[in-house]
Amino acid sequence: MSAIHYHRDTDGIVTLTLDMPGQSANTMNADFRTAFREALDRLQAEKDSINGILIASAKKTFFAGGDLRELVQVTPEHAETFFRMLQTGITGPLRELETLGVPVAAAINGAALGGGLELALACHYRVCLSDPKIKLGLPEVTLGLLPGGGGCCRLPRLLGIEKALPLLLEGKQLSPQAALKAGIIHALADSPDDMMEQARQWLLAHPGAKQPWDEKGFRIPGGDPKHPKVAQMLAIAPAMLRKKTRGCYPAPERIMAAVVEGCQVDYDTAQRIEGRYFTELACGQVSKNMIGTFWFGLNALKAGNNRPDGHEKKTFRKVGVLGAGMMGSGIAYATAIRGIDVVLKDVSQEKAEKGKDYSRKLLDKKVARGRMPADERDAVLNRIQATDSAADLSGCDLIIEAVFEASDLKAQVTRESEPMLAEGGIFASNTSTIPITQLAGASAQPEKFIGLHFFSPVDKMQLVEIIVGEKTDDQTLAEAFDYVLQIGKIPIVVNDSRGFFTSRVFGTFINEGIAMVGEGIHPASIEHAAQFAGMPVGPLALSDEVSLRLITHIRDQSRKDTEAQGGTWGPHPAERIVDLMVQEYKRTGKADGAGFYEYPEKGTKYLWPELIERFTDPDTAGKVDLQDLKDRFLYIQAIESVRCMEEGVLRSVMDANIGSIFGIGYAPWTGGVLQFINQTGPAEFVRRADALAERFGERFQLSGELRHKLEQNQLLE
Repeated sequence: MSAIHYHRDTDGIVTLTLDMPGQSANTMNADFRTAFREALDRLQAEKDSINGILIASAKKTFFAGGDLRELVQVTPEHAETFFRMLQTGITGPLRELETLGVPVAAAINGAALGGGLELALACHYRVCLSDPKIKLGLPEVTLGLLPGGGGCCRLPRLLGIEKALPLLLEGKQLSPQAALKAGIIHALADSPDDMMEQARQWLLAHPGAKQPWDEKGFRIPGGDPKHPKVAQMLAIAPAMLRKKTRGCYPAPERIMAAVVEGCQVDYDTAQRIEGRYFTELACGQVSKNMIGTFWFGLNALKAGNNRPDGHEKKTFRKVGVLGAGMMGSGIAYATAIRGIDVVLKDVSQEKAEKGKDYSRKLLDKKVARGRMPADERDAVLNRIQATDSAADLSGCDLIIEAVFEASDLKAQVTRESEPMLAEGGIFASNTSTIPITQLAGASAQPEKFIGLHFFSPVDKMQLVEIIVGEKTDDQTLAEAFDYVLQIGKIPIVVNDSRGFFTSRVFGTFINEGIAMVGEGIHPASIEHAAQFAGMPVGPLALSDEVSLRLITHIRDQSRKDTEAQGGTWGPHPAERIVDLMVQEYKRTGKADGAGFYEYPEKGTKYLWPELIERFTDPDTAGKVDLQDLKDRFLYIQAIESVRCMEEGVLRSVMDANIGSIFGIGYAPWTGGVLQFINQTGPAEFVRRADALAERFGERFQLSGELRHKLEQNQLLE
């Protein structure tokens, strides 16, 4: 069965219907390439009797783009073969389609992303269903790639360099309405029949259609790279881009190069330039890291790979949230905006209402920006009941405790509210560090007690870390998983431990940066090194955001609980600096207006000058090696993740990779904290870790069975 159905009607219009057999979406795999070649050969043979070509889809989406399973197999040894396949199997045929001498239209019935939009751009006319859920764009950069099917050539020639670059460099996905306004599509349709009819009428009315760039005398809108205005923009664009990528992401730089170089030559030469850059990226490790995690990993999690089998899916209708502080208010918002009723409880009505105001402010911004109608905002707010009464929690399917990080307080609110659950309801704690098994000691039903660790700010952070206690049953885990997906978040599942996975690893990053301050390294070097490693924010700025006071509290609570259970507490070199900042200098973080940084009422924050004076050693600061600093940040987090695997906290490598990037901002270019080990080479990772341990402390020392596995160069899978 062919992937493309060929049908010619009495008006001489050929409809090519894309319908990949055995797949839910159309992709540019080998079957498509073969079918497309056959269709083109037939079109060439019959073109004198053809009045138009209409490309449509039999799937819910128009076209999903390249086959990523093929792409991740490409290595540098395959570069020449891959480049030729690209020319003969994709870019060449698309060029042949648009220069056939017959008008071509695309009827876009669903998402057209990546290669899907590139196929549409090779058509002379594009009409799309007017459905705001449909997305159009070239998001390849988010997977470490560039649009290799003509996107870097056609989009700048269609929109101009200045308008095309942001779409290419940021991988923006547009609604049909936005795509029409941008000039990417030509028309909108109210129904599939209307869409097909508009396309047919256009084809019959434009027998001599050509692409703009194939017209004699064509000029790129806004000017080519030599145009004064464009040249002025391009003079500073590389520096601005480098500031964003920190040199960690090759794709944006190659996109800019492909566009600028390609817009100075004819189209066919530009296509070869794009193809060479695409081949380089496809053969590289960064794209493989990002595809593995951001595509295959995320899709697997969203498909429920970590959800226990054999349990009916649950839909939540009423959720209680205990504590209307920053976290509780965020959880209430994230739940209510997904259509679930929320009871937001605090110790006073005033505090509960203040928590509800958090949602009101976020929703008001959406309304002001035209992203939500006022009646929808009101409906969301009406779903949130602010209260100081535990009785209002009656009938909740789920209650999430999000009070201050103190074991005694959490036990108190658990005992008070748990009886209000509906029959079969579950109870969750949003604790970031305290073991779920310990907290479940206050529960009458520990098998129905689980951890749901959200990240701040909840409205923006996508991850939820689900923590399974010793007595948590599989049904509770399955239902917690369902809730996380119902509110549109990304679930990872881990086993119990103090700090679980994300908080443990995040703590090593924070502590390593603070320890560097104590070693005499200049604070600016510390912050920049973290960003050059790929972390979005430096450890000192993050410490201020979290609050040094809270860091101290969590440490003291952990020490207290550990010693109460007969364990020993080993101090970290960062603790001395934290205690000095909090106790002696009274600098506790951003919320209090003073931490490692100064926070002026007007203007940008800057490092506290006395921090440099009190701690920086000129000799140490002058000799510090940037690679050492970067490696310390990347390796210490990876090493702690290996320990989490050995202790059975982590259930899978993918949980670690997804959790580290989406929860704590681990460098996305690596594909995640354990993929960093794989891409470095396990044996090489151990060698470098040993070197860091010898110079900077035994916290970098690997041990146990996993060390042996890594020494044998076995990948973590």
